[in-house]
Amino acid sequence: MQTSSYSSSRILLPVRPWFIGFSLLVALLLNFLPTTIWHGVPDWLALLIVFWSVREPRRVGMGLAFVFGVAMDVADASLLGQHALAYVLAAYGGSSLSRRILWFPLGLQALQVLPLLLLVQLVQFSVRLLAGADSPGISYFLGPVLGTLLWPLLTFVLLLPQHQPVDRDANRPL
Repeated sequence: MQTSSYSSSRILLPVRPWFIGFSLLVALLLNFLPTTIWHGVPDWLALLIVFWSVREPRRVGMGLAFVFGVAMDVADASLLGQHALAYVLAAYGGSSLSRRILWFPLGLQALQVLPLLLLVQLVQFSVRLLAGADSPGISYFLGPVLGTLLWPLLTFVLLLPQHQPVDRDANRPL
Protein backbone atom coordinates (compact mmCIF):
# COMPACT_ATOMS: atom_id res chain seq x y z
CA MET A 1 0.00 0.00 0.00
CA GLN A 2 1.34 3.40 -0.96
CA THR A 3 1.76 5.87 1.86
CA SER A 4 0.29 9.25 1.15
CA SER A 5 2.43 12.35 1.00
CA TYR A 6 0.13 14.01 3.50
CA SER A 7 -1.59 12.38 6.45
CA SER A 8 -5.08 13.29 5.20
CA SER A 9 -6.96 10.90 2.98
CA ARG A 10 -9.03 13.71 1.48
CA ILE A 11 -8.45 14.75 -2.10
CA LEU A 12 -6.89 18.18 -2.43
CA LEU A 13 -8.28 20.94 -4.62
CA PRO A 14 -6.01 22.30 -7.36
CA VAL A 15 -3.69 25.00 -6.13
CA ARG A 16 -4.53 28.52 -7.22
CA PRO A 17 -1.73 30.26 -9.15
CA TRP A 18 -2.12 33.44 -7.09
CA PHE A 19 -1.43 31.43 -3.92
CA ILE A 20 1.82 30.08 -5.36
CA GLY A 21 2.90 33.59 -6.34
CA PHE A 22 1.89 35.02 -2.97
CA SER A 23 3.81 32.36 -1.04
CA LEU A 24 6.92 32.92 -3.19
CA LEU A 25 6.71 36.69 -2.64
CA VAL A 26 6.40 36.16 1.13
CA ALA A 27 9.47 33.90 1.00
CA LEU A 28 11.33 36.57 -0.97
CA LEU A 29 10.43 39.16 1.66
CA LEU A 30 11.55 36.79 4.43
CA ASN A 31 14.90 36.46 2.67
CA PHE A 32 15.21 40.26 2.69
CA LEU A 33 15.18 40.33 6.50
CA PRO A 34 18.59 41.07 8.02
CA THR A 35 19.62 37.67 9.36
CA THR A 36 23.41 37.93 9.31
CA ILE A 37 23.64 37.66 13.10
CA TRP A 38 21.49 34.51 13.24
CA HIS A 39 23.17 31.38 12.03
CA GLY A 40 21.11 28.60 10.55
CA VAL A 41 18.29 30.64 9.04
CA PRO A 42 16.95 28.72 6.06
CA ASP A 43 16.82 30.20 2.58
CA TRP A 44 13.05 30.62 2.54
CA LEU A 45 12.88 31.20 -1.19
CA ALA A 46 14.90 28.07 -1.95
CA LEU A 47 12.65 26.08 0.38
CA LEU A 48 9.49 27.35 -1.35
CA ILE A 49 10.93 26.84 -4.82
CA VAL A 50 11.73 23.24 -3.94
CA PHE A 51 8.29 22.77 -2.36
CA TRP A 52 6.35 24.13 -5.33
CA SER A 53 8.57 22.46 -7.92
CA VAL A 54 7.88 19.14 -6.17
CA ARG A 55 4.15 19.80 -5.74
CA GLU A 56 3.44 21.74 -8.93
CA PRO A 57 6.26 21.07 -11.41
CA ARG A 58 4.24 22.44 -14.33
CA ARG A 59 3.64 25.78 -12.65
CA VAL A 60 6.92 26.37 -10.81
CA GLY A 61 9.95 25.51 -12.84
CA MET A 62 13.38 26.70 -13.76
CA GLY A 63 12.18 29.93 -15.42
CA LEU A 64 10.40 31.17 -12.32
CA ALA A 65 13.33 30.03 -10.15
CA PHE A 66 15.69 32.03 -12.36
CA VAL A 67 13.58 35.20 -12.06
CA PHE A 68 13.42 34.93 -8.28
CA GLY A 69 17.13 34.10 -8.17
CA VAL A 70 18.04 37.26 -10.09
CA ALA A 71 15.75 39.24 -7.76
CA MET A 72 17.64 37.80 -4.78
CA ASP A 73 21.00 38.57 -6.40
CA VAL A 74 20.01 42.20 -6.96
CA ALA A 75 18.50 42.61 -3.49
CA ASP A 76 21.40 40.85 -1.76
CA ALA A 77 23.99 42.82 -3.78
CA SER A 78 25.75 39.53 -4.40
CA LEU A 79 27.46 38.25 -7.50
CA LEU A 80 24.84 38.34 -10.25
CA GLY A 81 23.72 34.81 -10.99
CA GLN A 82 24.70 32.98 -7.82
CA HIS A 83 21.17 32.70 -6.42
CA ALA A 84 19.74 32.26 -9.91
CA LEU A 85 22.00 29.29 -10.65
CA ALA A 86 21.33 27.70 -7.26
CA TYR A 87 17.54 28.14 -7.53
CA VAL A 88 17.43 26.82 -11.10
CA LEU A 89 19.29 23.68 -10.03
CA ALA A 90 16.96 23.27 -7.04
CA ALA A 91 13.87 23.66 -9.24
CA TYR A 92 15.24 21.16 -11.73
CA GLY A 93 16.01 18.68 -8.97
CA GLY A 94 12.63 19.18 -7.33
CA SER A 95 10.64 18.76 -10.52
CA SER A 96 12.64 15.76 -11.72
CA LEU A 97 12.37 14.02 -8.34
CA SER A 98 8.79 15.08 -7.57
CA ARG A 99 7.18 11.69 -8.10
CA ARG A 100 9.81 10.01 -5.96
CA ILE A 101 9.60 12.58 -3.18
CA LEU A 102 5.80 12.53 -3.03
CA TRP A 103 5.82 8.76 -2.64
CA PHE A 104 7.28 9.04 0.85
CA PRO A 105 5.58 10.21 4.06
CA LEU A 106 6.43 13.74 5.23
CA GLY A 107 9.36 12.80 7.45
CA LEU A 108 11.08 10.90 4.67
CA GLN A 109 10.18 13.59 2.16
CA ALA A 110 12.22 15.99 4.26
CA LEU A 111 15.22 13.69 4.00
CA GLN A 112 14.78 13.61 0.22
CA VAL A 113 14.67 17.42 0.12
CA LEU A 114 17.79 17.89 2.27
CA PRO A 115 20.25 17.26 -0.62
CA LEU A 116 18.43 19.83 -2.77
CA LEU A 117 18.65 22.46 -0.04
CA LEU A 118 22.30 21.59 0.56
CA LEU A 119 22.92 21.94 -3.18
CA VAL A 120 21.58 25.51 -3.08
CA GLN A 121 23.93 26.42 -0.24
CA LEU A 122 26.88 24.60 -1.81
CA VAL A 123 26.46 26.39 -5.16
CA GLN A 124 26.24 29.78 -3.47
CA PHE A 125 29.20 28.91 -1.24
CA SER A 126 31.30 27.84 -4.24
CA VAL A 127 30.46 30.93 -6.29
CA ARG A 128 31.35 33.19 -3.36
CA LEU A 129 34.67 31.42 -2.83
CA LEU A 130 35.50 31.61 -6.54
CA ALA A 131 34.78 35.33 -6.44
CA GLY A 132 37.27 35.75 -3.61
CA ALA A 133 34.98 36.12 -0.59
CA ASP A 134 35.90 34.76 2.81
CA SER A 135 34.52 31.41 3.92
CA PRO A 136 31.43 31.90 6.10
CA GLY A 137 32.17 28.75 8.12
CA ILE A 138 30.28 25.55 8.79
CA SER A 139 27.32 27.40 10.33
CA TYR A 140 26.47 28.47 6.78
CA PHE A 141 25.16 24.95 6.17
CA LEU A 142 22.78 24.91 9.16
CA GLY A 143 20.04 26.60 7.11
CA PRO A 144 19.30 23.52 4.96
CA VAL A 145 19.08 21.38 8.09
CA LEU A 146 16.55 23.75 9.64
CA GLY A 147 14.66 23.89 6.34
CA THR A 148 14.52 20.10 6.34
CA LEU A 149 13.13 20.10 9.87
CA LEU A 150 10.51 22.68 8.81
CA TRP A 151 9.41 20.67 5.74
CA PRO A 152 6.46 18.85 7.45
CA LEU A 153 5.13 22.09 8.98
CA LEU A 154 5.59 23.95 5.71
CA THR A 155 3.74 21.22 3.84
CA PHE A 156 0.86 21.36 6.31
CA VAL A 157 0.55 25.15 6.11
CA LEU A 158 0.86 25.42 2.32
CA LEU A 159 -1.63 22.62 1.66
CA LEU A 160 -4.33 24.01 3.98
CA PRO A 161 -5.96 26.22 1.31
CA GLN A 162 -6.24 23.20 -0.99
CA HIS A 163 -8.36 21.13 1.39
CA GLN A 164 -11.95 20.59 0.38
CA PRO A 165 -14.59 21.33 2.97
CA VAL A 166 -15.93 18.21 4.62
CA ASP A 167 -19.17 17.24 2.92
CA ARG A 168 -21.93 17.17 5.52
CA ASP A 169 -24.09 14.83 3.45
CA ALA A 170 -21.38 12.20 3.30
CA ASN A 171 -21.49 11.74 7.10
CA ARG A 172 -25.27 11.42 7.43
CA PRO A 173 -26.80 7.99 7.77
CA LEU A 174 -29.15 6.93 4.99
